This record gives sequence, structure tokens and C-alpha cells, in this order.
Amino acid sequence: MNDNEAYLDFVKRLTLLIEKNPHLIKTTLSNVFTMRIIGNKTHGDLAEIAIPEFINQFMYDFTSTHVGKELFRSKEHEEDIKITNDILNVEFAISLKAYGDGPLQLSTDKNFRMFPSLNQYGSEIVDGSIIQSILSDNAFSEFGNFKVLPLIYNEKKKKCNILVYDFDKAKKSIQRILYERPEGQRKHPVYRFYDANGGYICEVRYGDAKANALQRGLWTHTKNATDYFNSITGGWIDYSDNQILVSLFSHALLSTVTGHQRALNELKIDIEDQKIQSALK
Repeated sequence: MNDNEAYLDFVKRLTLLIEKNPHLIKTTLSNVFTMRIIGNKTHGDLAEIAIPEFINQFMYDFTSTHVGKELFRSKEHEEDIKITNDILNVEFAISLKAYGDGPLQLSTDKNFRMFPSLNQYGSEIVDGSIIQSILSDNAFSEFGNFKVLPLIYNEKKKKCNILVYDFDKAKKSIQRILYERPEGQRKHPVYRFYDANGGYICEVRYGDAKANALQRGLWTHTKNATDYFNSITGGWIDYSDNQILVSLFSHALLSTVTGHQRALNELKIDIEDQKIQSALK
């Protein structure tokens, strides 16, 4: 089993776990998105330590570690966590994305190769052989190999979803690629990919290697490309803000290591209780 097969197996196993015990992920995601009360980007950073712990606690054939910010800046790829299938001894890396329901970045294209690769073919590409040539180019060599776990939320409705993009289906469905001028506040053009019915699949944004990561790369849209997403959570699930958690963080910042250890011991007992109640032991 290669790392991509291991990733797909992990997604299947995670889906099954959530199907049987939806309260586990609901609790975790509620706590993660509560962090938006503290800061608009705090939830994304804490998701990177929450999801590995979720895997370690509730998925017994897997272990996971947070890659860490310093390593993130120096590494070649974009992963945030590493996961090991302990039975098969296969390791793979995943990029976590905590985004609102809408535009979703799949890859930063940090070397700025995708847009120039498309640009040489003009403003409209409909020839199937050319499309396949583009997708086979080194610039798109990882299209379909990105291992992204998107945690999607709708803050107004207090709902969340884990939506996994189906790269294989997307790649097979591309029938037309269009160069389009910017809309709204965007200053740079994009190449949008469409299927045979004119349905939106994804897009490549312009922005050279010096641009902000949000100005370039491979993007899709959770509302406009629903046919190309699979929900691990079985659809949207309700979540609620946990004000006690915010209070816990504020008090923890004033406490000593001794206090932290006592609190940690209590939290571990609570997690074990959840395992027993979910018949995970």
C-alpha cells in the first residue's frame, strides 16, 4: 500500500468512525471553531493540534503528529500533520484547511508553475488531448496527490462539515479550461476548469512566487463544486460555542505547570469516559 492508498483508507476509516460516533467529532469541531471567539485565525492553528490528538485517542490503528510551524516553513510540501497506519507501517502527510463555506485553497503552488503552464495555451482550452497534456505536465504533477482534509464551517448557521475534494473525479471530468478576468475585489485573472455540463470544478489563480499565498495556487469552491466533494461527516453537523473552554484557556494562561497537570489529568479521564461510552475500548 502506497501513501495515497493509505490516505484513502484513512479517510474511509475516519468516515466510519464518525458515522458510528458523530458526537466525538461534533465535540472536537465545536471546540475548534469556538477558538474564533479568541481570534479569526486561531481555530486553524489549534485544529492542527486537535485533529492529531483526535486520531491518537479515537483511531486505534493510527498515530498522528503535528508537523509544527518551523518545519512547515522549511519543508518542500504543505502538510500540517503526519499520520502513520500502525498496522501497515505506512506514513503519509495531510494538509489541514479550516475554511468558511466558499472558496477553498487546495494548494499554494508555491513555485508558481501552474498558471504559466496554462498561459501558453491561450484563453480557452477544449481539446481533450491538450487538457490531458496539461494535467500530465510537471506543473500539475501533484494534481490528485494533494492530501487535504478541509474543516469547513458556516459561522452564521453554526454548522460544520469535513468535505474531502475528489481529485480523481475532478481530473477525469475536466472538459474546458477558460481564462477569466477578475471579479469583485480580485485583481488578477484565473483559469477556471469546467465539466461537460458547464459545472465549475476548480481554478488556478494568478500570483507569482513572491505573491501572498492567497493570491495564487489551486482553488475550488465548496458551494459551487458540490459534485466534487465527499462529506466525511455525512453532511452538515451543528456545533456550538464553548464559552467554558475560552474561560479555561484564559485561566490556564495564568496558571502554573502544576495546575496544568492537574487539569490535564481531569481531561484525560473525560476522554477515557467518552471512549467507554462509545465502546471504543
